[in-house]
Amino acid sequence: MRLFITGIKGQLGSDLARRASPSHQISGGDLPDFDITDPAQVRTAFASARPDVVLHCAAFTDVDAAARQPDLAYRVNGLGAQNVALACAETGAAMLYVSTNEVFDGAKAEPYREFDSANPLNPYAHSKLAGEWFVSHLLSRFYIVRTSWLTGAGGRNFVHRIQQLADERGALRVVTDEVASPTFVPDLCEAILKLIAIAQYGIYHFVNDGYCSRYDYAKRILELTGRRHIPVQPITLADHPRPSTPPKFTPLANQCGAAIGITLRPWDEALEDFLKAAP
Repeated sequence: MRLFITGIKGQLGSDLARRASPSHQISGGDLPDFDITDPAQVRTAFASARPDVVLHCAAFTDVDAAARQPDLAYRVNGLGAQNVALACAETGAAMLYVSTNEVFDGAKAEPYREFDSANPLNPYAHSKLAGEWFVSHLLSRFYIVRTSWLTGAGGRNFVHRIQQLADERGALRVVTDEVASPTFVPDLCEAILKLIAIAQYGIYHFVNDGYCSRYDYAKRILELTGRRHIPVQPITLADHPRPSTPPKFTPLANQCGAAIGITLRPWDEALEDFLKAAP
């Protein structure tokens, strides 16, 4: 199977390339040489690589920057996905689009299932939902994989940031009313590679099992890294103004993946392994 990975230098794309089976022929692109907002460039790359499946990992993921630059977020996450989907249609490739829990508004009292109604609250989420729309309307063979709070080696993420701030400041303030499902790149990669091997197209929620608040997540990170002594003050989203408005409660329920035998282990177990492997 020939795979083309957009964003192949990123934390998810690079790990997918490393974990792909020897039977996969891997190609891909990333900035500055490969720009998903340039439709001609995308078409040319796919015509050359002739992929069977495109794993679309490239995205504008800085949610606060997206709030400050909504047009750019839409151009990358929405129109970029349109360019990739159209090029997939031209070359006959299936497409896997990585989306986000933030397409939901957080008003539910239980985890969101794959076909719950989306209602994004911020420009990042609007741009990612636009990408979902293009993929699902332009292609018949597609996977939409929503995930949340993604953490991988070498990436900019909450796990690294909490340790950094704890060491720099000696105390932390972390919100208690933002709740979701931490997800770790190795587990997400394994789920994605299983999914494309089965070729069961559709919408999936791939997150590590369970959920927690940012506050509880931070406390667990500190406990596992010998920083239990660092004081953590619980605050609310209202106490921590930021450009973007995150939804408060967006754990994802993996109903469709579990139905075909694809599940991810508990987030706490994955976090322990991630920290053990960290340099």
